[in-house]
Amino acid sequence: MFGKQLVTDMISRSAESGADRRAFLRTAGVAGLGVIGATAVAAPAQAHEKKGGGGGGGGGGISDGAILNFALNLEYLEAEFYSRAFYGRGLDDGLTTGKLNRGDVNGGRKVPFKSKLVRGIAEEIANDEIAHVKFLRGALGGAAVARPAIDFTGAFNAAAKAAGLIKDGQTFDAFADDTSFLLGAFLFEDVGVTAYKGGAPLISSKTYLDAAAGILAVEAYHAGAVRTVIYTEGLADAANKISDARDSLDGKSDDDQGVSQAGGRINVTPVDGNAIAFGRTPQQVHNIAYLNPAQGVRSGGFFPAGTNNEDSRLTTT
Repeated sequence: MFGKQLVTDMISRSAESGADRRAFLRTAGVAGLGVIGATAVAAPAQAHEKKGGGGGGGGGGISDGAILNFALNLEYLEAEFYSRAFYGRGLDDGLTTGKLNRGDVNGGRKVPFKSKLVRGIAEEIANDEIAHVKFLRGALGGAAVARPAIDFTGAFNAAAKAAGLIKDGQTFDAFADDTSFLLGAFLFEDVGVTAYKGGAPLISSKTYLDAAAGILAVEAYHAGAVRTVIYTEGLADAANKISDARDSLDGKSDDDQGVSQAGGRINVTPVDGNAIAFGRTPQQVHNIAYLNPAQGVRSGGFFPAGTNNEDSRLTTT
């Protein structure tokens, strides 16, 4: 159980500011906080020749199919999380087959929701994410990759520990209750938005770009709903700690934003001074999903065997 009282207790014992915490996490490295453990065994960093530019067509660029499969990996992760949380089961087997190795899913169960609002949000997002998996698989046809191995149990524990929300010997079960579910969802949602924002310029087909923009809009709706409920439920400080830990994984830039600003003002939309959302490169997204900031990392965290991507430029820096 990871309820509001534990969150409150952990926050009350933490005196550092958000800026200090973020700087510390980036300097120390999340690996030093215990994220890289038995559930996040990463291969040594290796050099990879980067051919061509970021375009989706020819000339050595990353193909549109590779970009869509990159997105499909993330949709598998979100669909499995929300489907288990609301329906108590994962994706149908027919939606998990494809190229490369199909992996199992560790963890996840039906959340005993008490809030009608949170339950309704979980249901809507679950159905949307399942639909995204179906859509991308349909667009890719025989080129669609299989669902990679996914670990919710160890990865959520590692992420919560890195954020300072639990200590050694404690566990974080994102499926335990409404509060835990919201914080687990927050970890995913902003990553999904920034992944589509960062991946869109790599797509050359106008048809695929239009579809990606549509999915991006839906992911943004999801993120806004989750961020709003987290704020109204008094979980902003806990979410901000997750934001700090997440930001420490994707490089030196300080882009990730929590759900509250200075003075406790709500921050539903994490944007820059021009009110534009930021994007993440596929490599940065993998660093967060793998819970490892190292260059060249190939697996770990939520994807213990790595994602199913045939173009190495989408998985390593």
